[in-house]
Amino acid sequence: MKLENKNILLGVTGGIAVYKALELVRLLVKQNASVNVVMTANAERFVGKMSFQALSGNPVLTDTFDLASGAEIKHISIPDDADIAVVAPATANFIGKIAHGIADDMLTTMMLAMTGPVLIAPSMNVHMYGNRIVQDNIKRLQQYGYNFIEPDEGWLACGYEGKGRLAEPEQIMEETELLLTKKDLKGRNILVTAGPTREYLDPVRFISNPSSGKMGYAIARAARMRGAHVTLVSGKVTIKPPYGVDFVEIESAGHMLERVNGLFKKMDAIVMTSAVSDFTPSEKSAQKIKKALQHLDIRLDRTADILSHIAKDKGRRIIVGFAAETDDMERYAREKLKQKRMDMIVANDITDKNSGFGVDTNKALLIFKDGSMEDLPVMQKSALADVILDRVASLFIGK
Repeated sequence: MKLENKNILLGVTGGIAVYKALELVRLLVKQNASVNVVMTANAERFVGKMSFQALSGNPVLTDTFDLASGAEIKHISIPDDADIAVVAPATANFIGKIAHGIADDMLTTMMLAMTGPVLIAPSMNVHMYGNRIVQDNIKRLQQYGYNFIEPDEGWLACGYEGKGRLAEPEQIMEETELLLTKKDLKGRNILVTAGPTREYLDPVRFISNPSSGKMGYAIARAARMRGAHVTLVSGKVTIKPPYGVDFVEIESAGHMLERVNGLFKKMDAIVMTSAVSDFTPSEKSAQKIKKALQHLDIRLDRTADILSHIAKDKGRRIIVGFAAETDDMERYAREKLKQKRMDMIVANDITDKNSGFGVDTNKALLIFKDGSMEDLPVMQKSALADVILDRVASLFIGK
């Protein structure tokens, strides 16, 4: 967990979106982060500080001169200990104060004492957000190194529709983690393929596989966190694409080949986690095939091999493939690695209940083109994603 043992200063200002900050605290604590909440007086008018205290497990600070816990100067010590400060929701009033160095309460005083990264999540009426003064204040803070996450568009509590809704807590947490993650892949363009493909027999039936896309989505998310510009080409799955990646949804193997081929030359690395169908029906019925038939014979043709296709023009690009096997895993993986000119292959035994389709864990064997290999224990797919990207980063250095 990237936020484990991180100290997070969470500032909460007065707006109807304060209730979303409660969910943000819950998510951060679930990641084993330590959260110190600082509320303005107006924020307390919407949600009491006891709710934040119960979720964070820490006292909630509101008064600059409250020394009940000792002589420690809180508005200095807490920013000193914080790995990052997040302000959500941030009102126009708060943004204006910070932009002009005004420190008239506990939160604004802490912000001026903060030396680490600061993430500000605005929330306000659409016209307030679009006001030139507010936008100038945001630009001013950005020039000083403050980070902003844009509000969402939609219906607002004031009855207007437009940009001004506080970003979702999950996205704010993602941006928090992003700011705290090393950027060893900054400037790299990485293409990740994920999920299954569908080969249709008729408008309602298709051949596919149980790939959930979890491994590929974890790699795409981790690569973006580490500074890469990520494009995710995915078959249809039930999970949401990670924030901040370019997302392309496909259905068939042919469709995936077309999209990968169009993107390939712009990439520095390609990580092919997708479970692409090896066969497709020779003919597709334009109408639904009726079950009145007693027998149905289906002729299948081989689909195009995407990895073999892109390997022809590999150049200095790094190619990572996956091999989902049921037997003799290492031998088949090594053959695939060599035939398709990959730099690394990630092999896993899909008969293992802790590895393969649909589960959150994986047990992988990493094999490299120099013949070396690395047998990894069972781990979360999110953790395996970072291990794979560690090896990709090393391969970049080697090249």
